[in-house]
Amino acid sequence: MRQMHYIDSSLLTIDKVREIVFEGKKLGLSEEATSKIERCRTYLDEKMASHDGAIYGINTGFGSLYNIKISTENLTKLQENLMKSHACGTGDEVPHEIVKIMLLLKIQSLSYGHSGVQLATVTRLIDFYNNDILPVVYTQGSLGASGDLSPLAHLCLPLINEGEVYYDGFRQPAHKVLEKLNLAPITLKSKEGLALLNGTQFMSAYGVYNLIQADKLSQLANIVAAVSLEGFDGRKEPFNELIHLVRPHKGQLSTAAHMLELLEDSEIIAQPKKHVQDPYSFRCIPQVHGASKDVIDHVKKVFTTEINSVTDNPNIFVGEDEIISGGNFHGQPLAMSLDYLGIALAELGSISERRTYQLISGLRELPAFLVSNPGLNSGFMIPQYTAASIVSQNKQLATPASIDSIVSSNGQEDHVSMGANAATKTLKIVENLERILAIELFNASQAIEFRRPLKSSDFIEMFVKTYREDVPLVTEDRILHYDIEKSIHFLKSFQVEA
Repeated sequence: MRQMHYIDSSLLTIDKVREIVFEGKKLGLSEEATSKIERCRTYLDEKMASHDGAIYGINTGFGSLYNIKISTENLTKLQENLMKSHACGTGDEVPHEIVKIMLLLKIQSLSYGHSGVQLATVTRLIDFYNNDILPVVYTQGSLGASGDLSPLAHLCLPLINEGEVYYDGFRQPAHKVLEKLNLAPITLKSKEGLALLNGTQFMSAYGVYNLIQADKLSQLANIVAAVSLEGFDGRKEPFNELIHLVRPHKGQLSTAAHMLELLEDSEIIAQPKKHVQDPYSFRCIPQVHGASKDVIDHVKKVFTTEINSVTDNPNIFVGEDEIISGGNFHGQPLAMSLDYLGIALAELGSISERRTYQLISGLRELPAFLVSNPGLNSGFMIPQYTAASIVSQNKQLATPASIDSIVSSNGQEDHVSMGANAATKTLKIVENLERILAIELFNASQAIEFRRPLKSSDFIEMFVKTYREDVPLVTEDRILHYDIEKSIHFLKSFQVEA
């Protein structure tokens, strides 16, 4: 039986999310979370029974319709109408791994007992998670303020027997799956639809997924750069700790140390050099890779705060006897952080492509385009074009989304974060970076063969040997698309140390 993770108030970290989702853990509610959810719902039911006034989102319309009071007998209909009317997403489907993270983060946020949902509602979301009932969610439709309304509507529609889900590998109507599993639809009570739709779980899930990938790609960028450095017959002095101690940025220090570790006992790096200095793309690896690493660490802090927060509206404070309408659904911290992360990852790709360019330029006793008999063979000429085109696309994608805003809901929602757009485009940057690094590795592994019989470090030799099992040396022109795809798959499957 797979290990359980119990939802409670302990800190949920990015690494913990990775462990829960990608190691296949089941979810359960702790007694603490159960108690908080039930206490809050009981308080809200009692408040509704004794209070005749309008409370936003509980017995009123939504957005600019906040001033329309809804009768008690229509409160369930109000919440169901909200779910249906807001499910107007379009575009590509959200990847299943990210939908799974969305479910986890929505459950976590509701568990704190400030949202007023029924215990049955949270339990059903856990049923979806544990049984891999993954709602069909679309990438387009959220402004990143008032929460991720449209994506979260699609995520939660199956609670009321609506929408579509993936189950047993097939896309199918939610009601058929629920009927098959004998799961009755939830009858929503006051505020529940708004609690489910308000929130930042679309942006947050993308951010968490992007950070998990960014951590790995940051490590791989160093490893691939070390192979390139050896292929280019580069120098190791730029990684000397003394340089970095007098400019002690954390990421810079750790990157320099990692590079020295990767190059330890290399015969290639130890041989006398004819050149006294390397180009920036090699010499400044600690400064550039390190700066991106520091951004990743900063963005992690922002998202760690977010995924341990309550982000719907209004918020219910039982002990203080308060129901307060505010703006915790606004995605500005996430939007700006996602933009920052996208810039950092785009730069890792930018400097990677420059190393690829240096390797094919016929420098340092390497043949032009890294192939014997250049002219007859074009060799690695065009993979650099491919990398350059992807780098250029990343530059375009790195334009900040968070500087934009469009008025919505008749002016009631007059400033939005556009964090959802920041989230989806950052994922494209992540995927592009993986491709750029794969092309660099394809070139670097070819270049290092021209340094034989000298050997690199034990780790680099192991890394290249493992890679060669998938991608053989290029001796004459062949269709390189297949090699690039195999290189991408290699990086996807290669396990790096956390």
